[in-house]
Amino acid sequence: MAHKEMRSMMQGAAILTIASFIAKVLSAVYRVPFQNLVGDEGFYVYQQVYPIYGIAMTLALSGLPQFISKIVAEQSDISGQKKILQQLFPFVFVIAGLCWAFFFLGSHEIAFMMGDYRLAPLIQVVSFTFLLVPILSFYRGNFQGHLLMVPSAVSQVTEQIVRVGVILIAAYSFSRFGWSVYQTGTIAMAGALFGGIVAAGILWYYDRKIRVGSSAYLTQWKVEKGSRKLFGRLVVEGGIVSLYSAYLILFQLIDSFLVKNSLVAAGISDAAAKVDKGVYDRGQPLVQLGLVVALALSSSFLPALTKYFMSQENARFLQAAKVFLRLTTTIAAAASIGLALLLPYMNFALFKDYKGNGVLGVYVCSIAFMAVIQAYQSILQSRNRFFTSMLSAGIGLLVKLFLTSPLTYSFGTLGASISTITGLVVTLFFLVVFSKKEINRFVVEHHFLKKLTISLGIMGFVLLCYQGVIAVLFGIVEHRGQALILTIVGVLMGGTTFIFTIVKIKLFTIREWLTLPFGAKILRMKR
Repeated sequence: MAHKEMRSMMQGAAILTIASFIAKVLSAVYRVPFQNLVGDEGFYVYQQVYPIYGIAMTLALSGLPQFISKIVAEQSDISGQKKILQQLFPFVFVIAGLCWAFFFLGSHEIAFMMGDYRLAPLIQVVSFTFLLVPILSFYRGNFQGHLLMVPSAVSQVTEQIVRVGVILIAAYSFSRFGWSVYQTGTIAMAGALFGGIVAAGILWYYDRKIRVGSSAYLTQWKVEKGSRKLFGRLVVEGGIVSLYSAYLILFQLIDSFLVKNSLVAAGISDAAAKVDKGVYDRGQPLVQLGLVVALALSSSFLPALTKYFMSQENARFLQAAKVFLRLTTTIAAAASIGLALLLPYMNFALFKDYKGNGVLGVYVCSIAFMAVIQAYQSILQSRNRFFTSMLSAGIGLLVKLFLTSPLTYSFGTLGASISTITGLVVTLFFLVVFSKKEINRFVVEHHFLKKLTISLGIMGFVLLCYQGVIAVLFGIVEHRGQALILTIVGVLMGGTTFIFTIVKIKLFTIREWLTLPFGAKILRMKR
């Protein structure tokens, strides 16, 4: 891969990473006052419906934009790009309308299946976010197809700021005006709609400023003979991208239907089951935060991988795929282990108690598996291997679906965490089996797996020693501010130890370091 082109792609990844990190921090921040004010039951109410919003957000933020960016990158001239978008937009518009109708008109039936009919108004409100999906996804996909990441980044951060603002207003109103947890959840869900409208306005502004006339597809639709083939690609390719982008959210949607009902079936009262589910749902923002970098890498690597495959540059494609997998595996594995070891302090700092430490410790391990799954799926997608991706995802979802109820019935929410990890492991196993052997060799080349294991072991040992020192000096931490400081210090200590170790044992080559943001600075620090 040409060094200049690789650096340009990685800079795009850095921009999306920073934007995603800011958005996820905002997402974590609002959960603190929201859970503190409305309690675990109120948090349960919000998180039961959140996966529906999560699906719409994923379609508009990463799923469809990745597919659209691939379509744009395949075209050789501007006129071809405009034509393909004009043919594609009406199909996405119709699909989004059908999704809105399904959730809005079927809200009462969906709420009943979740075991709580009072969730229907929340489902109706969040259904309107699907109507924004076509505009948001096409703007972002068109920009990313030209390696313009700033508009997507700015719109994403602004969308979250508006959404979080509405949620905080709802949380304040709960304590100030005595709203019910269901009224509060309904207003909080409306924040997603307001945020999406603002994001659409920002993307429209950038489109007028940077790429004048590129959004003709919004009003000038073209349905031609070749449109049927394009619709097929949308369903298959776009469906696969969206499926994997929302994969963990689909696991959470399964939890919304099965976990609370299974807890009640096991003999737990309805009120206690809601609280337990609310505690279990604390793991979702932690996992999302850990996946930020991996998802940004997927968004930025996909156009380049597609370009190399289409031009039959097999050597460059193979090199890019291996670098992609090495970076993703390293970052995600470190994030999983680091979060699991620092979870008690983070849990107390964010949610004011130590409930569910064991359950959440298992759940955050899904970061490593989900990130590598996303990487493999992106590589298979760039090579147009759609059936194998769909088969792997389907098997994983079935495993999650069939295991969640019996494991939750037997082990409570710990069983739900185990069913999630098991479903992801099965999915990853099939993706590895279906991938080329040359790509899978990234694990053994340059002793990558051995060096990564040593690095993770050293980081884990340092963090365990850190926990021991805290236990001796402070005993049980009883102040949230203190827990937050200990969490931040632990992150810095673990991250510094890990970076120092991987540089020292040469986990990455010099060329790979130079493609990373701040990689050159890290190498200079080593010298």
